Amino acid sequence: MTPVLFYGVPSGCSFGSIVALEWLAQPYRLCRIEMPELAITPAYRRINPLGETPTLMTADGALLSESLAILNHLGARDEARRIGFAQGSRDFDRLNQMLAYLNTSFFNAFSPLWHALEHAGDAADAAALRRYGAGNVEKVHAQLEAMLGDRPYLLGEHKTLADAYFIGIARWTRYHEVIDRRDYPALQRLYERLEVDPAVVFAHAIERQTAAVTAGGYQGHLSLEQAVAALPVR
Repeated sequence: MTPVLFYGVPSGCSFGSIVALEWLAQPYRLCRIEMPELAITPAYRRINPLGETPTLMTADGALLSESLAILNHLGARDEARRIGFAQGSRDFDRLNQMLAYLNTSFFNAFSPLWHALEHAGDAADAAALRRYGAGNVEKVHAQLEAMLGDRPYLLGEHKTLADAYFIGIARWTRYHEVIDRRDYPALQRLYERLEVDPAVVFAHAIERQTAAVTAGGYQGHLSLEQAVAALPVR
């Protein structure tokens, strides 16, 4: 069957998996999950009991959640080695190390800011969360700036799964405005380079529900009802 990615909007970290699927250029379909309304429905809980996105329904009908797991699954399908590396190689280890950093440090740095924006009712509490989050975001940007150096992409001369995941998270600065990315010129160059990449342009268009031009893999959307009906009987 054609794999289906369940992606969260608005501005979910699922964005990176859409970019990676476009770079992979193999057939896939999408299912849009409005967060949090649709994610907590019984129908979606059949897909992901935690009510989180992204989730991938793989070619054999298995359900795979968590961005790192999905990206590594896609990397294993990358026979042309456009975006991943052979398991057991030094480059594979470097990729996993970078993905782990992006997931644990880069992603989590924004968590206090999201909480302040979405949940903190008391102004003093929200301000404290923003100060804490701003310090975290500054720290991880400085660390990534040092890691990147003068390379065009996170791992070297060509884009990988790490860059796909990075661009989905890096755009969160526009919501919180606690740093100016121009203070990190290498990261700013990477961000600008990725923002004009056709796969990233496509992912933005998918989220905004505007005209989207695929690299050849995208086979259209399924509704959640259609996707649930496609679940294999086990």
